[in-house]
Amino acid sequence: MIMATLKQPSLFVTLVALLAVSLFVAPTTSTSRKNLKHHPCPTDGFRVMLRHVDSGKNLTKLERVQHGMKRGKSRLQRLNAMVLAASTAPDSDKLEAPVHAGNGEYLMELAIGTPPLSYPAVLDTGSDLIWTQCKPCTRCYKQPTPIFDPKKSSSFSKVSCDSSLCSALPSSTCSDGCEYVYSYGDYSVTQGVLGTETFTFGKSKKKVSAHNIGFGCGEDNEGDGFEQASGLVGLGRGPLSLVSQLKEPRFSYCLTPIDDRKKSILLLGSSAKVKDAKGVTTPLIKNPLQPSFYYLSLEGISVGDTRLPIEKSTFEVGNDGSGGAIIDSGTTITYIEENAFDELKKEFISQTKLPVDKSSSTGLDLCFSLPSDSTEVEIPKLIFHFSGGDLELPAENYMIGDSSLGVACLAMGASSGMSIFGNVQQQNILVNHDLEKDTISFIPTSCDEL
Repeated sequence: MIMATLKQPSLFVTLVALLAVSLFVAPTTSTSRKNLKHHPCPTDGFRVMLRHVDSGKNLTKLERVQHGMKRGKSRLQRLNAMVLAASTAPDSDKLEAPVHAGNGEYLMELAIGTPPLSYPAVLDTGSDLIWTQCKPCTRCYKQPTPIFDPKKSSSFSKVSCDSSLCSALPSSTCSDGCEYVYSYGDYSVTQGVLGTETFTFGKSKKKVSAHNIGFGCGEDNEGDGFEQASGLVGLGRGPLSLVSQLKEPRFSYCLTPIDDRKKSILLLGSSAKVKDAKGVTTPLIKNPLQPSFYYLSLEGISVGDTRLPIEKSTFEVGNDGSGGAIIDSGTTITYIEENAFDELKKEFISQTKLPVDKSSSTGLDLCFSLPSDSTEVEIPKLIFHFSGGDLELPAENYMIGDSSLGVACLAMGASSGMSIFGNVQQQNILVNHDLEKDTISFIPTSCDEL
């Protein structure tokens, strides 16, 4: 049986002395940060630093995961519900049915206008529209930076109603320019006027400006999950997203562990190219009913050396647009179709020689009790089988330990429909999107070294 082996004494040294929270697990053939051999070297270009929404807070790794799960508690439910609504809607209504994911877990710093006004924005790979709150506000939430005033920017202009950007909106009206309403699955909404502006990314000498970028100048904004930012930057596959408007065929991101104080990174355009990198490349699937999402070609999952008895069709997009598996930077843990998760859970229990903990209120579906007198803890490997290759995750990307609770928990859950590959599973992996080839690559990387 293929296992990840731990010496129990070193486990508790790592838990208490180093992180006080993390179960350090090292598979025998590890892709963890300490054993990385491949360090992709992006060419010079456009890069933006990212920070986790809980950055700087005194939280354990498990607490960070719990906070993320709480923030996204209804995210998966509403995505599945609205995908189902789209699949059952009459043909005449299907153009109005796209789902927008909304709040996320990572923030990027950028600046808008001339002169530039800096602000933090939620990074969201599950939606398209770029927007920020604008004066005059009829209803705006409290944000961490001054609200943008388009009248004070020499580069702002309204978008005309007959423009391609206006026609790309799921819902718009024509009055004083192109007016939009962009709603999210949890009933959060931004509405205002569509404009174009100059956006500036990066700091000091590495600043890059992009002109005439279409964005939502939101004058009426409400909903949960946006308060930590002053807007949102959509990186979805639709025409309104940042990557589409920049006409850059590639973008990548690399997420440091959520308990790491070092920042993550977003790479766009030429900087997203990697040299001499070994990883897994798999086709991206398109779902006409949900065109913004990045659907993965996931075919199966193995625990240890056991391939789970999951039908290949489990992760395929149905003819009605339901199901499938997407990758999402804004969802904390991975959720897989409930029957597949039952098989995964059963196999982990079978291969992990630890008692199942049923008393802790971690919010995770499967936790094990860590014995204090054992000399060795074994954690099964976890492998995702994609069309094009297999991705073996480092164990710290799916098993989270907490010394104070004495548990080790699987950072995955069950979904009633759509599966989501979450950001904990993406830690220290360069995720490269090639929109020209419609592929996505997973490259084991020390993200804090990029």
